[in-house]
Amino acid sequence: MGKIIALANQKGGVGKTTTTINLAASLATLEKTVLVVDADPQANASSGLGVDIQEVDCSIYECIIDKADVREAIYTTDIEGLDIIPSHMDLVGAEIEMLNLTNRERIVSQVLEPLRNEYDYILIDCSPSLGLITVNALTAADSVIIPVQCEYFALEGISKLLNTIKIIKQKLNPKLEIEGFLLTMYDSRLRLANQIYDEVKRHFQELVFKTVIQRNVKLSESPSHGLPVILYDADSTGSKNHLALAKEIINKGEMSSEK
Repeated sequence: MGKIIALANQKGGVGKTTTTINLAASLATLEKTVLVVDADPQANASSGLGVDIQEVDCSIYECIIDKADVREAIYTTDIEGLDIIPSHMDLVGAEIEMLNLTNRERIVSQVLEPLRNEYDYILIDCSPSLGLITVNALTAADSVIIPVQCEYFALEGISKLLNTIKIIKQKLNPKLEIEGFLLTMYDSRLRLANQIYDEVKRHFQELVFKTVIQRNVKLSESPSHGLPVILYDADSTGSKNHLALAKEIINKGEMSSEK
């Protein structure tokens, strides 16, 4: 049975999409079957994995609003074992269209349920908001990864997200866990980055991933080529960091299933 992990933080520019693309590619490289669900209207995860947005006939939008068959929305990528359900600009208006639908917080959960047994991991890239689509993603997920940028306002807004997670846990999805806080854009030369790291570690202790995603030029360049960094430059720091993160998540899953 596959594990559904949402990547969420309502703060923009913290590395959610970069992490989604590269963690998915790393998991697939480690011979796991992975599905990325692009739940962000900007569709950056789709283009970052080589999907031409203009050519997409069926996206997550059609699955949510038009009840399209979810299998029609699955596209393959350049990495074996890694598929994606792309996003679409129309998703911007989907939240308003969903308001009249019954059980509106559970639509994404219903869409993904038939696919659970077909993938080891399903990663949902959430938009930088706490709107209805993100609520749907968190209701569908088993756990959530929270990317935190190593910069001054890093912890701002996290309490809001944690409050949303708490409410969803109470009212919609009691099994939702925090997979971990992931420090991104880390530069060990900056004193501030080290202070943020220490602060996040002090606040959230064992919930912080051991792996840290460092600032890396190759990581920034690879999406413009429609490739995850592991295909763009396998020896880069960005590639090695995400491979380490994938291993950490796999090991954590194996340890908890043994308990």
